[in-house]
Amino acid sequence: MSDQIHRFIFDGSDVRGVHIQIQQSYREMLENHHYPPAVAALLGEFLVAAALLSVTIKFRGSLILQVRGDGQVPLIMAEANSNGDIRGIARDAGQAIGEDFHSLLGNGQLAITIDPEKGQRYQGIVSLDGANLGACIEAYFRQSEQLATRLWLSADGETAAGILLQELPEQQSDAAVWQHLTTLADTVQQEELLTLSADRLLYRLYHQETVRVFEPKSLKFVCSCSQQRMESALVSLGREELESILSEQGKIDSHCEFCHRQFHFDAGDIANLFGDPAPNTRH
Repeated sequence: MSDQIHRFIFDGSDVRGVHIQIQQSYREMLENHHYPPAVAALLGEFLVAAALLSVTIKFRGSLILQVRGDGQVPLIMAEANSNGDIRGIARDAGQAIGEDFHSLLGNGQLAITIDPEKGQRYQGIVSLDGANLGACIEAYFRQSEQLATRLWLSADGETAAGILLQELPEQQSDAAVWQHLTTLADTVQQEELLTLSADRLLYRLYHQETVRVFEPKSLKFVCSCSQQRMESALVSLGREELESILSEQGKIDSHCEFCHRQFHFDAGDIANLFGDPAPNTRH
């Protein structure tokens, strides 16, 4: 069954793993956009990577992966939270013709943001020096967290999937065991990631190991946009700017970039945002 997170551990080692395969939520995320195939695939990898990493945080909140670069896709981001909600977007990417990670994103930085429901937001940054998204994330954990981490990601516009292996925090796994487990994972083929279930894939890779797989958790595409958030965004523009738009267009129309939900505001709505009473209507 797709659209699930499967956590697993290897008995006798200090290595944990996560497997994710998504279809329905991935397709729902793409259906309101017209991304070129390579962009849709890259966004799928971002979505899976965010969901994989979100499993490793121990508190309730969100994890966000974002790249701003000088390539054909100026911004790409994916978000996953502890409820299993995922969403993502590639901005101004409709005309992108690149086929690989660097031609699409160019030079830039990958930001990994942890946003807990309680407590302060934390952000780590790593340059896009790796050959792909997985390599960049691995470099971040190696440089900033000193935590051995490997990812295998794949997406094709219909299905997105990935595996994460990571040393347990505050543990020092046996180097030979880590090398053995990651070498086996390196044999995985893109098609296997996209087509095999978690049980079948883990058996294919680790049938000679003792693997304990925990109860799966569902993933779903959910957008966190709301009327209140859109109103807050408008207020941040300032009243003068909003009234200028009203004078030119008579109303303010906006939409959520993630799910394309439409929001409409007239002069009375804008007045209410700034604490003015709505204008009286004559009968």
